[in-house]
Amino acid sequence: MPEPAEFGRDGLETRRVRPDPLTDPLPTLQIAERPPEPEPEPEPEPELNSEPAPPVLGPRPTAPPPSVVVAHTPPPPPPASVEVAAPPEARRHMNATDFLDRRSDQQRVGPASWGWRGGVRRLTGGLVQPRMGSAERQYVKDRSTIQRDFDGPRTIAFVNPKGGAAKTTSVLAAGYTFGTIRGGGVIAWDNNETRGTLGIRGTRSSHRNTTRELLEDLGRFEDVSQSRIGDLGAFVRSQGDAHFDVLASDERPDVTGQIHAEDFSSVHHLLERFYRLLLVDTGNNMRAENWLAAADAADLLVVTSTVREDTGYSGLWMLDALQDAGYLDLKYKTVTVLSDPSPKVDEKLAQDLVDVYQQRTRGVFRVPYDPALVAGSVLPYGRLSEETRRSWLHACAGMAAAL
Repeated sequence: MPEPAEFGRDGLETRRVRPDPLTDPLPTLQIAERPPEPEPEPEPEPELNSEPAPPVLGPRPTAPPPSVVVAHTPPPPPPASVEVAAPPEARRHMNATDFLDRRSDQQRVGPASWGWRGGVRRLTGGLVQPRMGSAERQYVKDRSTIQRDFDGPRTIAFVNPKGGAAKTTSVLAAGYTFGTIRGGGVIAWDNNETRGTLGIRGTRSSHRNTTRELLEDLGRFEDVSQSRIGDLGAFVRSQGDAHFDVLASDERPDVTGQIHAEDFSSVHHLLERFYRLLLVDTGNNMRAENWLAAADAADLLVVTSTVREDTGYSGLWMLDALQDAGYLDLKYKTVTVLSDPSPKVDEKLAQDLVDVYQQRTRGVFRVPYDPALVAGSVLPYGRLSEETRRSWLHACAGMAAAL
């Protein structure tokens, strides 16, 4: 397409001549040059042996300068320690045992069966179910404590160096309570150094064997794989519905020997193989070897006493002697059973005995007078009063809690 014509001032047509990129030379590109930087002047070298110029001093001050107080800047406090939060513990899932334990803890105590509360429940046919009273709740709690599991056999020794302090009676009453509530596994052992009365006060048996005969025949029980609890039936005496056994002390009048510490240990180790709870009736001589051996082996000591000044003093004297002999934690290893010897007792003396034994032992349990316990014959378990049964239930619960 031809380029449009251009006209000058004189009216004549002119044409713009464009450079030909193939034949015309390239235009010269002029680049501005950067001016050269001035060279730094060399520093004058110091003259040798030349002294520095003296400083220019101002006018001499006419007054001493004021004291300058420099403010003390306290050091910055150390950085606070940053507590790193512990990683959250992994959540433990409930297993089958946890489920049963939680269900057992959440079980509601049953409705009342005692007193007017139990009467209301029976009259309404169960439509109204009052809660248990305090006495019935304590009864249920004591039974549960007695039935608790032990992680091994336990030995309870009943001690007081005075005769007539109700040791044998207490052993039989405790054997009856533990046996019936726990369902067996209990033995009462007369550890008298000569002749005791536990075999006389307990239910009779078809045999007359005692600890002495058992010691003579211990060899048959040496083989653990062959010995059986049924073999002990020739030496112990079953108490029937009371669900415990009695091992009597020597009853032969022609025997003059005594039970030594080694004899006690042999019989004790044997009984621990077949029974869960051993109740040891001790004699009156606390210097005898078997008495001291029983005190050493016992997991719990039960100081028995009646509401009498002489028996109470005898028990305290014994505790003093044991403490002087080096028995440690005697207070936490001992409970007291205080029995009423008659229907009426000196309540001031009874309270004094409770107070002093509370200081020396971990608990004091009062047992009321019961005519069935004072005859001196075979203890009639079925004729014990309801108050006596509950008192011994509470006392045995205190013993079980201490084991």
